[in-house]
Amino acid sequence: MSGFEELFAEHEAAGEKLTPGQQITAEVVSIAREWIFIDLGGKSEGAVAKAEFIDQEGNCTVAVGDKVTVYFLAEKKQEKLFTTKVGGAATQAHLEEAYHSGIPVEGTVEAEGKGGFQVRISGNVRAFCPFSQMALRRVENNEEYLGQGFAFKIIEFREGGRNIILSRRRLLEEERAARKEELRQSLAVGDKVTGTVTSVQKFGAFVDIGGIEGLIPMSEIGWGTVEDIHSHLEPGREVEVVVKSLDWEKERYSLSLKDTLPDPWEGVAARFPEGSRHQGKVARLMDFGAFVTLAPGIDGLVHISKLGAGRRINHPREVVQPGETLEVEIEAIDSERRRLSLSVPPPAESEAAGEPAQSETRPAAGAAGKARKKAAAPADNRQDFREYQNQQGRQSDRPMGTLGDLLKAKMAEKGSK
Repeated sequence: MSGFEELFAEHEAAGEKLTPGQQITAEVVSIAREWIFIDLGGKSEGAVAKAEFIDQEGNCTVAVGDKVTVYFLAEKKQEKLFTTKVGGAATQAHLEEAYHSGIPVEGTVEAEGKGGFQVRISGNVRAFCPFSQMALRRVENNEEYLGQGFAFKIIEFREGGRNIILSRRRLLEEERAARKEELRQSLAVGDKVTGTVTSVQKFGAFVDIGGIEGLIPMSEIGWGTVEDIHSHLEPGREVEVVVKSLDWEKERYSLSLKDTLPDPWEGVAARFPEGSRHQGKVARLMDFGAFVTLAPGIDGLVHISKLGAGRRINHPREVVQPGETLEVEIEAIDSERRRLSLSVPPPAESEAAGEPAQSETRPAAGAAGKARKKAAAPADNRQDFREYQNQQGRQSDRPMGTLGDLLKAKMAEKGSK
């Protein structure tokens, strides 16, 4: 330790300045009885309490040449002191230094109290962490933290260390902010990432992708209509999503679960060829027609002009209702624009396909019988006309005789008068 004053002077001459709480990675250059010395560069060294590197069996966990990550704690008697994370063998003075410098301390959650947790730090020092400071979000199950060890920040240090308030949330927020900056440099629209669902709302689900939290809107949950979002997602579930939009200034990020699923429009022409008939469910009604769902993500439009079975209607609701099952025929497919044009087959065609044939001598009954009688009437008239033509033909086939015969007949007619 005698050479620390000279080393400090050389370090200051080099123009390097460390701030309390600053993190550095340095190489172990020597190990003494109570201290481990690290190389700070420029012929300068720092010291870390050896007790911080002693395991439960009393062995030192580092050797000369190892790299260690430490925090600058303080300058005392022109000596630069460092620490790993204040805890275990750290002294009360170190805890106060940790408070002023923002250095994390190690702690174990021992019990749940009123408003928060009792935490043991630095050996036997008791501290308190409010529920609101344990995690980024409200604690759902307090028991899951009991017995666990975490890193905390000291946010209050009063009465000489007899009243210490901790926050784990502060550290998590700092880590999140650092991760956000990393994402800002690397993340792009269209990237596929993995995240965890944090909450599910009526309008969508929030997903934490590590550094930022994005929203999956209802329209991006699946290809089909999502009636109950809870049947698709729940808090804590890990999901793979695609980044749809990034607004770093307003901190609004849109994600899509749908884009990770197979596209139902691939091969749609083979599944629903033109002219084929299918059963679908009426999804929604518009002034110009009805949208019918044939499969998840596959909707087609029946124009209003094809809904009235030949009669004019003012709105599709006059003949169909949402949720109703409807038989439709594929009229046209536009795969590029993801559009299907549908029509409703005439009911008569469907009925005729399953109607038993009737004998010609069997009298017709009901509306069908009346229709057949009306159809038979023109045929009866044509038959009468043909008989009339035949009769006229027979009369015209009789011989008229000679001119003399005609004169005699005429004179006989006058004589008789």
